[in-house]
Amino acid sequence: MNRRKHPERAHRRKPATGDRTRNSKLYRVEASWDARPDRPAIRTTTDRAQARRLADGFAQQGAYVIVQAARGFEWRTLYEVDGPALLAERQAAERAAAEAAERARQEAEQHAQQAAAEERRRHRLAAEASTHARALMSAPAIVRPENRQRARHITGAQR
Repeated sequence: MNRRKHPERAHRRKPATGDRTRNSKLYRVEASWDARPDRPAIRTTTDRAQARRLADGFAQQGAYVIVQAARGFEWRTLYEVDGPALLAERQAAERAAAEAAERARQEAEQHAQQAAAEERRRHRLAAEASTHARALMSAPAIVRPENRQRARHITGAQR
């Protein structure tokens, strides 16, 4: 039998105990891409560092990111990150670094070519000097029309 002790009183469940205050340490990261503006990525976390890491990761992917903190039942914007601008800036810096490296490589190559040419010139001059020294150290050659030997020098009488 279903008999109650007090049928006139309606049964009420005891309210669940617990804290009903709003979490004030909540962070929300919203990321949107130009390729898909209707599908933003929204992540919530209680860790500020994780929110920053999420924002950096989304910005690396080229998203416009808004990081917000909870204030009661509304969100307050902490900062915004322009991912496409960061990517463009990084690409420009990489391009400038590559051009500077190419210029440095070309300058080093040109310097090496100049050094090699100077070294070849020095060797040629040294070879000529040794040839001239050998010729000057040999005995004077007799110059006669029948022998036609080259003279080391020509005196005034033979002119």
